[in-house]
Order: sequence, then structure tokens, then C-alpha cells
Amino acid sequence: MELPPDFPHLAPKGYSYETTLFTPNLLAIWIVNHQNFSYTTKTPKSIWGFYNTKTRTYFAPINSKTVGKEVDIKLTSCYTSMQLNLNSLERLLYAS
Repeated sequence: MELPPDFPHLAPKGYSYETTLFTPNLLAIWIVNHQNFSYTTKTPKSIWGFYNTKTRTYFAPINSKTVGKEVDIKLTSCYTSMQLNLNSLERLLYAS
């Protein structure tokens, strides 16, 4: 499976994205880490978020098996679709 056509992020160096069918209408988007780790021979991956193919909307994950709230793709990062819960000072410091 491929990434959605409107997915704006490029994978960071040493990472890639992978999609799997979560339900008939939802894709699970995973971020895959290609570094070597001494504790495993498997390639570690984390859930980035979910994509509804019918409505073309993105959702943050609660965990890899639970879909969370809908998110604005413009407010996501290349590492996760989860929204940062920043206070007003942090928003000012980390505004892009």
C-alpha cells in the first residue's frame, strides 16, 4: 500500500513510512526506524496515524489499535500526527 496522495511529509533521515490496511476504510501509517539496535533484529516501527480513504481525513492514534480524534494535516509533524499540548509560552517559543 502507498501513502495517501496528499501526505505532505518526507521521511526523516534513517526512517521511512509504511502503510497497512487497518479497516476497509482506514489505513494505518507507520514510521519505520532503520537504525540498528542491539536488543532486536526486527526493524522497529511506531504508529504515525490513520487515514480515512473515503473522507480523506487524518486521525491521531491513541495507540496502534485505537483511532483517536481527527487532525489537521498541516498541524502534524513528520514523526507523528499527535497534536502537541503546549501552554501559551511553549506555543510562542516553538511556533514555526
